[in-house]
Amino acid sequence: MSNFSLSDLQTIIEERSTAGVEASYTARLLDKGVLKCAEKFGEEAVELALAAVAQEQADVANEAADVLYHLMVVLRARGVELAQIMAILEQRTAQSGLAEKAGRSAPE
Repeated sequence: MSNFSLSDLQTIIEERSTAGVEASYTARLLDKGVLKCAEKFGEEAVELALAAVAQEQADVANEAADVLYHLMVVLRARGVELAQIMAILEQRTAQSGLAEKAGRSAPE
């Protein structure tokens, strides 16, 4: 079993973001801006959803990997650290999901 983590992925994305657009797909995506990064994330999320209902487990795993990578690129593009996300998840899991959701303010 691999010890590879989202923190490792975040570090790789940070490193590749400075590699130059000729050498790095990550740098190329980030160079195109947040909108392009978000668009690509959305495409991958749809592909994962479709794979989840119609494809083999290996296909779902591959699409999920694409989603995680593109999510991390979007976070990098927006300057959001993985630690921020993990802190929010930690707070949310301190109570049941139903109680946490009920405690959120209703959208206006």
